[in-house]
Amino acid sequence: MTTSRARRVLVTVSALALISLTALSLPAQEPAQGVTTKDLLAGLTNPSRWLTHSGDYAGHRFSPLTQITPANVGQLAAQWTFQTGVANKFEATPIVIDGTLYVTGALNHAWAIDGRTGRQIWHYQRTLPEGLKVCCGMVNRGFAVLHDRLFMVTLDAHVVALDMKTGKVIYDIEMATVKDGFAATGAPLIVKDKVIVGVAGGEYANRGFIDAYDPMTGQRAWRFYTIPAPGEPGSDSWKGGIWARGGGPTWLTGTYDPALNLLYWGTGNPNPDWDGESRPGETSTPVRWSRSIRIPAG
Repeated sequence: MTTSRARRVLVTVSALALISLTALSLPAQEPAQGVTTKDLLAGLTNPSRWLTHSGDYAGHRFSPLTQITPANVGQLAAQWTFQTGVANKFEATPIVIDGTLYVTGALNHAWAIDGRTGRQIWHYQRTLPEGLKVCCGMVNRGFAVLHDRLFMVTLDAHVVALDMKTGKVIYDIEMATVKDGFAATGAPLIVKDKVIVGVAGGEYANRGFIDAYDPMTGQRAWRFYTIPAPGEPGSDSWKGGIWARGGGPTWLTGTYDPALNLLYWGTGNPNPDWDGESRPGETSTPVRWSRSIRIPAG
């Protein structure tokens, strides 16, 4: 992909379709290069690449490509269709690097696809355990990338690192116990030398958190809980033991401000959603929270 040859990817149920201007052709595919933290900080300075879930750390999700305009948009036409074979919802944003699309799908599927032809380069799926409890769709929202590795979370609350060229598993780390209702669907975010991930499952009376992992080893560096434990700031509004099952999941990917070194991450529904008996304040509408945390310098 180049600036002069803009492309758009439409994700549909069980298929990916590449839309392009009919008069143009994709350039020859180049081998994928290692992605550095400097590349991620540069955001969409190179608009032929899409290296994070939202395009850049600001999360605006706006491409600076200008070839497609109101004057020529009527010339857009499908160039190829990729059949995934997965009949479920797709909510992922592909990572785009040097002509290759790296995209995740429902039920822990993931693919590398040649952007010129729609040819599958590799396919990955993590088998799900029986009795899985997932509230709101068996979806996955995408990869993060650093160096030659892709990172994704899974519906059974694991963090998986894949080799970008082959799709082979480098490591597979459990974030939380699936029997307690934990799941994960959001795209990870690479910040400095950490893989930052959130968790889903607030509907099942668990306690939301954000994790940071070493991208090379998979070792967890820190965990930040969205519900304060007794003695922590804000704990006075969580009476008794309800803090341990108060919800506040972190299922959607956050954003990062490099200048302030702050990570911003929204939180989901509390648990129970409507019962305000043990929570002071207005309860006529669902409570919503938002958190920001400072990334450790190391």
